[in-house]
Amino acid sequence: MTQRIPASAIFYLTLAPLLWAGNAVVGRLVHELVPPMTLNFLRWALAFVLLLPLASQVLRKDSPLWTHWRRYAVLGLLGVGMYNALQYLALQTSTPINVTLVTSSMPVWMLATGWLFFRATVSPRQIASAVLSMLGVLLVLSRGEWGQLLALRLVPGDLYMLLATIAWAFYSWLLMGTREPATIRGDWAAFLMAQLVFGLGWSGVFAAGEQVLGSTPVQWGLPLAAALVFIAVGPAILAYRAWGTGVQRAGPNVAAFFLNLTPLFAALMSTAFLGEAPHWYHAAAFALIVGGIVVSGLKR
Repeated sequence: MTQRIPASAIFYLTLAPLLWAGNAVVGRLVHELVPPMTLNFLRWALAFVLLLPLASQVLRKDSPLWTHWRRYAVLGLLGVGMYNALQYLALQTSTPINVTLVTSSMPVWMLATGWLFFRATVSPRQIASAVLSMLGVLLVLSRGEWGQLLALRLVPGDLYMLLATIAWAFYSWLLMGTREPATIRGDWAAFLMAQLVFGLGWSGVFAAGEQVLGSTPVQWGLPLAAALVFIAVGPAILAYRAWGTGVQRAGPNVAAFFLNLTPLFAALMSTAFLGEAPHWYHAAAFALIVGGIVVSGLKR
């Protein structure tokens, strides 16, 4: 017997990928206005200010955050500091379509990370799904020309996004199987704030290093201000909240299918706002990646 997905869950699980696709497109739009590490720092600094009214209790002296500071420091490094910074860095030379399609290879890196570092078992069905997803990613990286893989002619942004995806895989595994204080884990705003406290520090260090190395100056103006408001409110806060609610109502296995809407939305937005029309290999890669996810979800 099949189980119907609540309409509210479909709404939330669709909203999150839509906002994440918008994050990639906006990051590409402003890549000449602000360096990537600085953009990441400004985004999370604004999100931190917006979250204060909802989660200021996390910063109190008696908060359990300080007892578990090592854990949140690592989560902040991988999720806030590295993943988003590498994504914006990838958008300097790659397109939102490619970036989001590479991100869709997450099942591959989740399986590999779990097997290598967390003693997770891997089934043949999961291996088959990983192979399909990886073929989709390789198709994107080669731009539809397999000879480019043999010549190792890859766009730097694609490699940065692969590193970002691996960082997120470690981040996701570290979220599992750990008991956390109910006052933090049970409150989405508090949980995000706990990571932001340290993630903002990491991203600040990376932004400072970027400035020391001689990055281009920030071009302040209305376009950049509007972009910062969007990526702080939408992809950072609203998408996080929507995804958490959708997963609670539909379950993580169902929710995983919705992640693959991100490259589809990114392709539509790129065509509308950037004039970057998708190519045949984007559609083929998307089909392979979704096929891998479907295979992984099939019952025996």
